[in-house]
Amino acid sequence: MSNIRAIRGMNDLLPDETTIWQSVETAVRELVASYGYAEIRMPIVEHTELFKRSIGEVTDIVEKEMYTFDDRNGESMTLRPEGTAGCVRAAIQNGLLTTSRRLWYAGPMFRYERPQKGRQRQFHQVGVEAFGVATPDMDAEVILLSARLWRQLGVADSVELQLNSIGSLEARAAYRDALVAYLQQHHEALDEDSQRRLQSNPLRILDSKNPETQALLNGAPALGDYLDEESRSDYARLKELLDAAGVAYTENPRLVRGLDYYNKTVFEWVTDRLGAQGTVCAGGRYDGLVAQLGGKPVPAIGFAMGMERLVLLLEACDRLPLTEPEADIYVVSFGAPAQRVAMAASERLRDTFAGLRIVQHNGGGSFKSQMKKADKSGARFALIWGEDEVAAGTVTLKALRSEDEQQPAQQSVASEALADTLRALLATGN
Repeated sequence: MSNIRAIRGMNDLLPDETTIWQSVETAVRELVASYGYAEIRMPIVEHTELFKRSIGEVTDIVEKEMYTFDDRNGESMTLRPEGTAGCVRAAIQNGLLTTSRRLWYAGPMFRYERPQKGRQRQFHQVGVEAFGVATPDMDAEVILLSARLWRQLGVADSVELQLNSIGSLEARAAYRDALVAYLQQHHEALDEDSQRRLQSNPLRILDSKNPETQALLNGAPALGDYLDEESRSDYARLKELLDAAGVAYTENPRLVRGLDYYNKTVFEWVTDRLGAQGTVCAGGRYDGLVAQLGGKPVPAIGFAMGMERLVLLLEACDRLPLTEPEADIYVVSFGAPAQRVAMAASERLRDTFAGLRIVQHNGGGSFKSQMKKADKSGARFALIWGEDEVAAGTVTLKALRSEDEQQPAQQSVASEALADTLRALLATGN
């Protein structure tokens, strides 16, 4: 019988990796909280109609990439392919949009794609969504927040902000018509994927990676020529705010984003350190989405970043956080009486030292094998109980990592003095 393996494109995160992820997640959580964003947690499964209405029925995500199934009542359900739609649904349903709101979320998303490095079928995103403010100062805030994260993670020199405005929904529709009219004249020169998109989602052709298509687009109508006056003014103000804050950007007139709900500001943080998967964070304004999903009109802007790509970027830049050792203290004992004493003492230490990682050796074994595991755990100290220690009411404290020659490598400590002795050693770093 063959072993059952994980589904292709849905990967395990092993202990050495989860410690890195936890460190990055903590940095993100503390950063968004410092800007006043509150966490929201949405279901992984939503009604399929939510994504058809928000993302757009003729997008690649809805047409080809969603994990969709009928439940036992015959209702169509979908594993969420992105977080914004669910966040908006939750905010409407729970009456969160009676005032401006800053929300963030994190968790797994699902898309049926060809798995490759930085692109999996189950992937993880952190998303930020700000509701209720229509002015470009909110656009600037979410971009500044993301820029600060790159600085805190030490990768600011490896990412570039690309910026564009796609205008109002009406302006975008007018540009779409002009673009289609132009491209239809050159239909045979388009690559196969762009030919397919011409009728379904023509703005995505602007993102084509095909060199011939990109050359053809040089003669296409410019999106900037179709912007409404409000969008032009807001875009100019956004650039002023970013300039004043010292955030560099590159204007990319072909940046449109792949989801139908975007309008006005769109942006991406890109890197050349990850090959083809160069976008590590992307977002924009979606002022019409709340009304589109049944709520009262509320302006909004947000972004999402992929955790897998972010960790890959940290690795490429040699900025991975240091992984913590398995233990601070490793407890060794010999014989049933010693194990009873050791377990009780370990629990008292956990009461005294919140957060101290105390790993108890279980399963017996020789002194040599237990001490080998103690050393492998990365612990600074081993606490050793045997027959002699139990009889004397003491414990042997052995330093496993100390480089201070003034401190003994091993000492016998009275049981009642153990907490104070450890406190002194931990305070001095020895």
